[in-house]
Amino acid sequence: MAFRPFGAALATAVTLAFATSSAGAVTEIQWWHAMTGPNNDVVVKLANDFNASQSDYRIVPAFKGSYADVLNAGIAAFRAGNAPGIMQVFEVGTATMMAAKGAIKPVYALMKEQGEAFDPKSYLPAITGYYSTEKGDMLSFPFNSSSMVMWVNLDALKKPGIDAPPKTWPEVFEDARKLHATNPTCGFSSSWVTWGFIEQFSAWHNVPIGTKANGLDGFDTVLEFNTPLETKLLENLVELQKDKSYDYSGRTNTGEGRFTSGECALYMTSSAFYPNVKANAKFAYTAVAMPYFPDVAGAPQNSIIGGASLWVMGGKSAEEYKGIARFFSFLSDTDRQVYLHEVSGYLPITKAAYEKTIASGFYKDNPILEVPLKELTNREPTENSRGLRFGSMVQMRDVWSEEIEAALAGKKSAREALDAAVSRGNQMLRQFERTAAK
Repeated sequence: MAFRPFGAALATAVTLAFATSSAGAVTEIQWWHAMTGPNNDVVVKLANDFNASQSDYRIVPAFKGSYADVLNAGIAAFRAGNAPGIMQVFEVGTATMMAAKGAIKPVYALMKEQGEAFDPKSYLPAITGYYSTEKGDMLSFPFNSSSMVMWVNLDALKKPGIDAPPKTWPEVFEDARKLHATNPTCGFSSSWVTWGFIEQFSAWHNVPIGTKANGLDGFDTVLEFNTPLETKLLENLVELQKDKSYDYSGRTNTGEGRFTSGECALYMTSSAFYPNVKANAKFAYTAVAMPYFPDVAGAPQNSIIGGASLWVMGGKSAEEYKGIARFFSFLSDTDRQVYLHEVSGYLPITKAAYEKTIASGFYKDNPILEVPLKELTNREPTENSRGLRFGSMVQMRDVWSEEIEAALAGKKSAREALDAAVSRGNQMLRQFERTAAK
């Protein structure tokens, strides 16, 4: 993958900002992110509002491509000595950031040094736990957290006589076949295939993805998601793929337009898809919790977060760090978090913001936005559902996707594909351990 360097102009601007900050000049802080569409507008508004609230610092948001693009470009920029001050990294990049020695400045240390009020207990525990050490020290700042939900075209369900959205996987399989009869190109589809069918699926059914609490208790974890339960799911999807009752839409979220266009009546993807659905769907819709197999004891359990957090990069000036700390305090404001939740579809990161949203009666008119919160808090998290922290997760997701694609294409059985995904993934984890230990 090729990366575009900052360029001489940006490097000069950063140098000048550092050199003149003590003389009263505005300190610029680069914020690299992966937000597109309506959520890019939210990022720009946040930066503009913060910049207008004071005169010492200027947040400069810059779109850098997909989540994986931002992570890879940021690490490359750090090595070249020109990393941004703030970098948005998706949740599965946490282990990679933790292992990048010297590349980050932990948020808990930053806020303490700058004297900014910062209590990890004020944030939703399902979110902060993902980004914290075993001692509870937060390494990054939660920004856009989400969960996976099932988006439903209510108008399309009426055509084959389906009375209500499906709740279980057997119902999804049955409804997908019925919907396919009225739409030959797609009954059911999904985005983020490994997040949905391995990561979220395992947590939702309270089964492990890997040992050591899915890596949260140590990097020397061993993958183990090639069980009869996961195999049963993939086998059903493979069968449905044959006539497009289920139709694969890719590894990331590039296929989401198949829902808003009306092509796929059932579509599993992030709850953060909400602004796009609201803006583009020309039909009655809703979102419901992820399906589950009813014969699995204790299912559904709880979902795990998706989305991303903001990491503070190492090697920045004292003025930049002061400005970043102030910006994080700005983002934590209760009313601002309520606004972010209501317009973006992402979850409120603080308990106060969630409680204020409930008290306002917002969810009575907007029940869709409470679905992911109910998923996250459905049951007390277990070692299988607290989250995950695997090294080389970005690359490993591609390997898992590759094996799932082989099964869907009829090149491997579901069990062969999952066995290979686990085996290849474990090899990558052992290589990550060797690299991280250096």
